[in-house]
Amino acid sequence: MARSVDTDYLVVGAGAAGMAFVDALVDHDPTARATLVDRRTAPGGHWLDAYPFVRLHQASQLYGVASTRLGSGRIQGSSPERGLHERATGTEITAYYAGVLTDRLLPTGRVELLGGVEYRDGLLVDLASGDVVEPRVRRRVVDARYLAPSIPAVGPPPFDVDDGARVVPAGGLPDVGEAAAYVVVGSGKTATDAVVWLLGRGVDPDAIHWVRPRDPWMLDRAVIQPDPAIFLGMAGTLMATACDASSPDDLFLRLEDAGVMTRIDPAVMPTMARTPTLGRWELELLRSVTRVVRAGHLRRVEPGRLVLDDAEVAVPHGAVVVHCAAYGLRMRPALPIWGERITLQLVRAGFPAFCAALVGYVEGTRHDRPDAEKNALCLPTPFWSTPTDWAAMQGRGAQAAATFMADPDVAAWARAVLLNPARVPPEEAARPEVRAAVERYLEYAPAGIAGLGRIGRDAGVRV
Repeated sequence: MARSVDTDYLVVGAGAAGMAFVDALVDHDPTARATLVDRRTAPGGHWLDAYPFVRLHQASQLYGVASTRLGSGRIQGSSPERGLHERATGTEITAYYAGVLTDRLLPTGRVELLGGVEYRDGLLVDLASGDVVEPRVRRRVVDARYLAPSIPAVGPPPFDVDDGARVVPAGGLPDVGEAAAYVVVGSGKTATDAVVWLLGRGVDPDAIHWVRPRDPWMLDRAVIQPDPAIFLGMAGTLMATACDASSPDDLFLRLEDAGVMTRIDPAVMPTMARTPTLGRWELELLRSVTRVVRAGHLRRVEPGRLVLDDAEVAVPHGAVVVHCAAYGLRMRPALPIWGERITLQLVRAGFPAFCAALVGYVEGTRHDRPDAEKNALCLPTPFWSTPTDWAAMQGRGAQAAATFMADPDVAAWARAVLLNPARVPPEEAARPEVRAAVERYLEYAPAGIAGLGRIGRDAGVRV
């Protein structure tokens, strides 16, 4: 990298957010030049380090960049998810991003990737050679790593490991071979994927201990589909339910009854709501594991023993502890997206690829407009962790979506982008099911958004 770097936009992070931003930016500003920098040597971000059996938890079509569909839009026909949209594997995702870079972005002559490079205090540091370059950035630095997830593969476990105890990250499971027992540590998507993977390879459910510090609420994958009748039907149900719900728990229980939310143990009220999607077939497998440890966070692993906040639990000697306990989504405060730099964040609740593309579109069509105008158009929505957070941020995200959809130019772009889960294609608009879903959402949205905000405020979340 021993050369000068002269660019309009220095985009720090070539993962999902950085790639979606740059794709939309250069598509709508024919003069913009962008330089992506990343510690990794290829685009794709955390997907390059993900466990080998990972899949998107949402439909492929709702992920990636605006110009290039991920996958083919195929409906699954012969799997436990028959009738649902395809979900890309980790290998497919990394190949997709490599293709977007080489086939779509680099040929513009206005985009480059500096891999193996770290951005530190305004300087670019080549991690292999140690070369340091001060870039010339004519417009903005773009922080595409503000909400970058932490994953088990790239950090030590958040607990002590004594000599003789065997601990592997989720990605190490395929190399473990046979073991007398397994201890899966974590409550989120990585943990559920690890349990499903073990059970799918014939491991006896009784051979699995599952350390779940918090039980999670998850979305039924069948209602998060790129079909406007389904997705807007779900959104209408959320708004109708929020009108009368008295608390976060009441809201989630009503959504469970409506088929929107699901939980692994019907006897336990979840306190975690990061809400990845879950298939009903996965739910059945997860419920077969009954050795669930709810005693706080794991603090130390000894041979044959787990030391937790509230208990010590014996496990078989030789048990393999599967570390799935990285924090994942980052709970960072919402910042103005346009400031000294552009800080990529969610705008509508969820669907980060669409949100990054939206910011790229707004910057690409309005780079010379005041920051206040752009910030008024794209209102940031933080990630959530608890049911209370989730309710508050769904209300905030719905308000944000209404704001950018009130701009005719942005709305026209959003209606044409496959990444947008609320998109209604022109050929679908006349379907009776779609019209009914749209009308129901519009009927309940004002009171529903107010209800979501009330639930969040009553429980102490600032919105």
